[in-house]
Amino acid sequence: MAKPTNPALYNRVKSEAKAKFDVYPSAYANAWLVKTYKKRGGGYSGSDPRKGMMGYKTAAKASDSNDDMLKRQQS
Repeated sequence: MAKPTNPALYNRVKSEAKAKFDVYPSAYANAWLVKTYKKRGGGYSGSDPRKGMMGYKTAAKASDSNDDMLKRQQS
């Protein structure tokens, strides 16, 4: 799991997110948190969880086959 490289900044931005959004945690609040944290110079260390997901790789293969089908239909 990725961890913030600057925990003090992360906690400060997290406090702002809790004050800004009526519901925390939420997808919107967490997206704002990550965007704002990175904008202010924060980063993350550790592995990217998306790289090991089966669905992530499967979706790429599915889109490739869809493109092939479209090309065949057009010719």
